[in-house]
Amino acid sequence: MANDLFDMNALARIRGRARQAGESALFLHEIAAREALDRLAEIKRTFSAKAIVTAFPDYWKQYFPDADFVSESDTLDFQRKDYDLVIHALSMHWANDPVGQMIQCRLALKPDGLFLGVMFGGQTLNELRSALAEAESSLSGGLSPRVAPMAELRDMGSLLMRAGFALPVADNVVLPVTYASLPDLLRDLRLMGETNVLQDRPRHFTHPKLFARAAEIYRQHFPADQNRLTATFEMIWLTGWAPDESQPKPLRPGSAQARLADALGTIEFSASDAAGLASTEGKDKT
Repeated sequence: MANDLFDMNALARIRGRARQAGESALFLHEIAAREALDRLAEIKRTFSAKAIVTAFPDYWKQYFPDADFVSESDTLDFQRKDYDLVIHALSMHWANDPVGQMIQCRLALKPDGLFLGVMFGGQTLNELRSALAEAESSLSGGLSPRVAPMAELRDMGSLLMRAGFALPVADNVVLPVTYASLPDLLRDLRLMGETNVLQDRPRHFTHPKLFARAAEIYRQHFPADQNRLTATFEMIWLTGWAPDESQPKPLRPGSAQARLADALGTIEFSASDAAGLASTEGKDKT
């Protein structure tokens, strides 16, 4: 659609090329899959009906062989509507409507089913974004959208609530990766299927001078050591539960049966008492 941020047809093409290239650059998916297994192991529950939203089903099948796999799309084609676990796996950062993606996942879950999402966050490729922007500004005096904007951790918990999930939690894992050169990083991004699909991306040929200048700036400002460069990838993890009556509910204001002051063994003052004490202390000092 005209107002969409991302070109989903272009995304499908670059994902297809990445799948044809094999698994050589999918190390971030491996990290995500293993992290998902670790997080699920901490939940004392057996999940028997799983679905995974991913552009790389053959890769994730190694870790979740009994799951149904759903292609990334604006409209998610779930095979059923009673899953007890839905994982949205490193796709939502390309979604034109991330809340809509979460809502579709919630509707595919049975009550008290678990949603586990992982997506790239705002710290991802901040070095590349900065180097390209400085290089383009110095060469042409302008800026083009070359690295996609990504969600910030502080916003994601509220988006889970907007999507209707109970007990929402958002946290992140920051992964510094080193590369020998900027071309090596760009090559990996192509093999990951993570290149630019912004609707407003430049459609013309990019002059090699831009990448040469960006490489100089990158090495100057973001060295890992004398021979390598640092590239940051931030994974934002989202956890939420499909609402169910069995889940714990917050108490109504004023319904507490015990006083916090008693639990802490402290003396409680009212606001007026505290104001009077402050006034008395002020007189004593004079």
